[in-house]
Amino acid sequence: MRYFLLIAAAVIAFGATMTVGPTDANAVVCARGVHRAGCAGYRGAVVVRKPVVAGCRWVWVGGVKVRRCY
Repeated sequence: MRYFLLIAAAVIAFGATMTVGPTDANAVVCARGVHRAGCAGYRGAVVVRKPVVAGCRWVWVGGVKVRRCY
């Protein structure tokens, strides 16, 4: 019984360690917003604006007429 309790305590301790363990540290973090997207890393940051929509056109996809906007 004592051996079983020792193994159970070890398994519970291991499970708690894996649950509360640290997260990965990424060198680059990126985010996408409504108006622009950007990435930040150890060498600086970059912000990119979304392109202006050129227009929409109707195309046939699998026999169905679909509106595609670019």
